[in-house]
Amino acid sequence: MTATTPSPAATSLTTVTLEAADPEAAHRFHTAFGVAEHVRVRPSTADSTGFRGFTLALTVSGPATVDGFLDAAVSAGATVLKPAAKSLWGYGGVVQAPDGTIWKVATSAKKDTGPATGRIDELVVLLGVEDVKAVRRCYVERGLTVAKSFGGTYAEFASAGSGPLRLALYKRRALAKDLGVPAEGAGSHRVVLGGAAGPFTDPDGFVWETAPPLTATPS
Repeated sequence: MTATTPSPAATSLTTVTLEAADPEAAHRFHTAFGVAEHVRVRPSTADSTGFRGFTLALTVSGPATVDGFLDAAVSAGATVLKPAAKSLWGYGGVVQAPDGTIWKVATSAKKDTGPATGRIDELVVLLGVEDVKAVRRCYVERGLTVAKSFGGTYAEFASAGSGPLRLALYKRRALAKDLGVPAEGAGSHRVVLGGAAGPFTDPDGFVWETAPPLTATPS
């Protein structure tokens, strides 16, 4: 019998579940922020201190859309960690939600070519890890496909079809510096990743569970 190789869509990240002490409040924030259809929330009282080791990064079309998302987040109670600004790579800013999750909103465009769209092009779950090569190897052994890799600095995996979810790895201290927070932290990451590769826990303690693709909740 010839073995079949799983397709990237079958072994990619398909859901993101954030754990919060007050999941209803977290959901209200996500709704106001415009990300509710892309993340799940469930209760948790697990201890978590300092940097949780990851960020959720929204990639959007232009600076006006970046500002729209960041303004909505702040209006819903988020704290600004890095104000939106231009850089060599584009334009973006970082906020921390009331539940402690850090969100980055960015675009590669430095000028708008149209009005704000309110649309998310990509939602990247960026994990800060100690050894990018080792964790990348762990995920490859679980069936994920590497889409981009820059040695021991960064790795990105193929997405699950047409959805916006992406998974990427970055050095923990480099990620914390990029977000404007101290790298130290302990306890629960307060995030659970879902896909056909689960259930397992990666070398940096990020938990995966077996989960179907995320579908929007009917309004």
